[in-house]
Amino acid sequence: QVQLVESGGGLVQPGGSLRLSCAASGTFFLIYAMDWYRQAPGKQRELVASITSGSSANYADSVKGRFTISRDNAKNTVSLQMNSLKPEDTAVYYCNAKAHRYHNSPLSDYWGQGTQVTVSS
Repeated sequence: QVQLVESGGGLVQPGGSLRLSCAASGTFFLIYAMDWYRQAPGKQRELVASITSGSSANYADSVKGRFTISRDNAKNTVSLQMNSLKPEDTAVYYCNAKAHRYHNSPLSDYWGQGTQVTVSS
């Protein structure tokens, strides 16, 4: 099993920056991809950014040029650097991992508890 713990959320003014981190632990063979999702009240959860073990990254159009996802494969961590934050970025941000529990097993999804990001004056 994989346990994910997010950190770094908080309150920030528009135009400010935050850095979110997610650490994976537990029993697993390999984490193939790590993602960041977010969910605002009354809205669907959306994919913000994704990165594979080969460091191939993808971003939602709404955050391109402002957010940067990075991964440390050796430490099994993923970070999301968020710059030029806007009020519409306010949401609970969730870390997701797609991992092999053991060699040649199918990929399984794992989720963190989430961390609140609030962008407000």
